[in-house]
Amino acid sequence: MLVLVAPGQGAQTPGFLTPWLELPGLADRLGAWSEVVGLDLVSYGTTADADEIRDTAVAQPLLVAAALASAEALGAAPDVLAGHSVGEFAAAALAGVITPEQALGLVRDRAQAMAKAAAVTETGMTAVLGGVEEEVLAALDKHGLTPANINGAGQIVAGGTLEQLAAFKEDPPARARLIPLSVAGAFHTSHMAPAVESLREAATGVVPADPAITLLSNADGQAVATGADFVQRLVKQVSSPVRWDACMETMAGLGVTKMIELLPGGTLTGLARRGLRGVQTVALKTPDDLDAARELIK
Repeated sequence: MLVLVAPGQGAQTPGFLTPWLELPGLADRLGAWSEVVGLDLVSYGTTADADEIRDTAVAQPLLVAAALASAEALGAAPDVLAGHSVGEFAAAALAGVITPEQALGLVRDRAQAMAKAAAVTETGMTAVLGGVEEEVLAALDKHGLTPANINGAGQIVAGGTLEQLAAFKEDPPARARLIPLSVAGAFHTSHMAPAVESLREAATGVVPADPAITLLSNADGQAVATGADFVQRLVKQVSSPVRWDACMETMAGLGVTKMIELLPGGTLTGLARRGLRGVQTVALKTPDDLDAARELIK
């Protein structure tokens, strides 16, 4: 059983789209999607530096477009779909809930609203690797931080103000390693509440279809039966924690044996190697990875 997964913000790196532009039709597709989001996706994915693509309003449309383009290049027929955070929009499009153009339009609005919300207060996110989960959660609560991503495999991402994160750094949980993330705000926390209303308004113009493929939600890891429910979850998820641990638990329960992570892959397959033991994985980073992915799904 094959699951196709789409990564979230922070997976982007400078120039990651460059080798993909050699594939027939891909540059044209990205050009058309650039018109939808009002950004030159080709330029941002090839020549922009790390700070430019760290911008929330750029990173989110860029990641969704990259995931969709790599899925088209792969041409796989998965049994299950899931995305991490903004990757859920790519997963929703691949499941037929919304069109790629609708996904990108909503992501454009989401990213702009989240960037605006992030500008109100200086906030950020820090990955916490290792430690005892109960102790990590207690330490986050002590410092007023939110477990914004509970990723499983011993990884929790904390979100909050820069002052809270600094205090947390000085008083970390035992046997845990802290890694500040290259994001522009505390996503999936109460700091993003204003963005929820903006996205809800934008989503009123979308009439979703029910998923044609099993589609998992970050809210609780469960498969969602209707497109309307999934879109509402996409809206609420902006200020709610991502439960990727629960998504992986559902994958295991469904009997997933193979995972392909769409461009720019690596993060979610890394979690799967620790949290889904025995599942074969391929991460799409360059077009050279397509052969390995196709071999996996034979």
